Amino acid sequence: MITYMVFTDKGGREINEDAACVYEKNGQKCLILCDGLGGHGKGEVASALVVDVFGQIFNSTSTMDESFLHNAFCAAQDALMAEQESQNAKADMKTTAVGMYIEGNNVQWGHIGDSRLYAFAKNKVKLRTLDHSVPQMLAFAREIKEKQIRNHPDRNRLLRVMGIEWEKPMYELAQPTHLEDYQAFLLCSDGFWELIEEKQMCKLLKASSTVEEWVQAMVEVVRKNGSGKNMDNYTAIAVWC
Repeated sequence: MITYMVFTDKGGREINEDAACVYEKNGQKCLILCDGLGGHGKGEVASALVVDVFGQIFNSTSTMDESFLHNAFCAAQDALMAEQESQNAKADMKTTAVGMYIEGNNVQWGHIGDSRLYAFAKNKVKLRTLDHSVPQMLAFAREIKEKQIRNHPDRNRLLRVMGIEWEKPMYELAQPTHLEDYQAFLLCSDGFWELIEEKQMCKLLKASSTVEEWVQAMVEVVRKNGSGKNMDNYTAIAVWC
């Protein structure tokens, strides 16, 4: 049995530019989380639009397969570029995205930007998506350590987002895999993962008896660590398999 929880909070900002939703039908699930960029009323438009398009593609697709996420990312990108054109907002209306679909024992995910997916097994992080950001590139080059990404001065410099012209798709898709290999998943915006370390996620996962308990425990850590720091919007979708 799969259980999940969606959580979002505007933090210390006036507007919540994050958006997240779980769509369901016939035992299938589509999870999508976006962190809008641009401010001035445009970031939240971008994130909400992408989340909505993922839902439209999910609800209009009869047979889920490896092409679903590809189609959803491409359709959302096209819709976002068209909306930018209509609002004359090409400089502002952009978003990150991390999405996942589940059908039976099959699961696949994809992402663009620095919104992350973590996959857990045996109360440990089995893998996470790698940010499309300057600090992640510095970590690849071993110029900084992985844990230094969180507080790096260039952590908001993204190399790939939705809402810029693509010569080829910029999102990254994982290969489909078996759900039974995992215990839990966490999709989250940078406002969430920057304020809680992986070892705390794992410790709280082990101590929790429900997905809701796990999310609330992580949120307490995020709020404590973000206190007095003009917190960004922070959003998460947690899934227990």
